Amino acid sequence: MRILGLDPGSRRTGVGIIEGERLIHAETINLGGGPMPERLGLIFTEVQRLIAEYQPTVAAVETVFMSRNAQAAIKLGQARGAAICAAVGAGLEVYEYAPRAIKQAIVGRGGAAKEQIQHMTRALLKIDADLGEDAHDALAAALCHHHTAQTASRLPPGVVLR
Repeated sequence: MRILGLDPGSRRTGVGIIEGERLIHAETINLGGGPMPERLGLIFTEVQRLIAEYQPTVAAVETVFMSRNAQAAIKLGQARGAAICAAVGAGLEVYEYAPRAIKQAIVGRGGAAKEQIQHMTRALLKIDADLGEDAHDALAAALCHHHTAQTASRLPPGVVLR
């Protein structure tokens, strides 16, 4: 299963594509500071382009965390919407994971720091280069789905993970 991990943001969007625990591609899409509709369009077209190029079979994205800044939360929701629409429009099934669930799956602790996420994605995927925080977060979402899908495949029929 080839998994597209997404970490959408209003300034940068992280993208990570894995197959099993093998890195296929990772990058950070820099959106600049232009008008929000243009940034959302860029997220949509870049995610579509990467899907066409790398042919993932599913997508994994982090759910929105609660923010004290309503404006920032709205922009994050819009960025997620653009990325999710691109994935769904390409026929991918999209799985959403809470930030704590991703940290738990990757580090073993739901309250893990960003540095711990980066360390573990580097170790699990055997990455030497610094890909940046956003790409590592996207890879963490993809790895979380990979681990969840592996666990689900071992369960007896009728048992569902929630």
